[in-house]
Amino acid sequence: MAIPDFQTLMLPVLRALRDGKERKNSDVINSLADEFSLTSEERNALNPSGRARTFYNRVAWAQVYLRQAKLIESTRRGYSKITERGKNELKAKPERINIAYLMRFSEFKESRKVGNKNDNSEPIGQSSENTPEELLKLGLQEINKGLATELLNLIKSCSPEFFEHLVVQLLLKMGYGGSREDAGRRIGGSGDGGVDGIINEDKLGLDVIYIQAKKWENVVGRPEIQKFIGALHGRHAKKGVFITTSYFSSEARASVENIESRVVLIDGEQLAQFMIDHNVGVSTVETYEIKKIDSDFFSEEQY
Repeated sequence: MAIPDFQTLMLPVLRALRDGKERKNSDVINSLADEFSLTSEERNALNPSGRARTFYNRVAWAQVYLRQAKLIESTRRGYSKITERGKNELKAKPERINIAYLMRFSEFKESRKVGNKNDNSEPIGQSSENTPEELLKLGLQEINKGLATELLNLIKSCSPEFFEHLVVQLLLKMGYGGSREDAGRRIGGSGDGGVDGIINEDKLGLDVIYIQAKKWENVVGRPEIQKFIGALHGRHAKKGVFITTSYFSSEARASVENIESRVVLIDGEQLAQFMIDHNVGVSTVETYEIKKIDSDFFSEEQY
């Protein structure tokens, strides 16, 4: 089954603590994984940041929200237990506990307000099944999706010469070559033989990569790729990158398989994402830091 969202996990977390005994958080997580019959792959799946396991992270967020509502409490580092309020809520046999349910508790409602305590705006994440971290990731993905569309539209309005220059700059930012002066250069123009640029694969220039940059709207088909491969063979080149603002046909992608030269195809979507990832043609507007409790700091064993 799919990994349950953190709001779905709230009631199971509370039930796991219903006997009133102090329980280790990791034991609660493992028992819930068994309850939901999660596979080993699902238990170990990583969240968007790639730094924590999704299921463990969602259980942890469910616990955070339950603590804010005073339904459970932390007894010591890594341990939790149900409160009297939590026991009373279980007696009412709720079908589901989620953010909307927890809003009946004044402590939780106050904890969810943003900024000014007199602000009457809707609490963060009330209608979402994602954790705050997942909401940030989804929001960033949406922002980058719009940014990628803007980038491609802007690139398509530029001259072919500028696009060829952009491609060389991107590859330099991605770690190929050394400096702009000696690592990459644009050679596009009439009679370019199907090659628009050359870039050193490393700072020492032990090998070079040939570049073809096509600022197109329509699909790039097999003939264009075959022409590029022929240009590589004519230069006795082993490596090439074909970059376009549009996309490649399935036949075009198939044509670079099982050939002597190594040819990488980068379509418009990948191009825009590489530019965003490597800060080419974009700038950072805002930076947010996500922080967590430093458990080692609160360990009393060191004193």
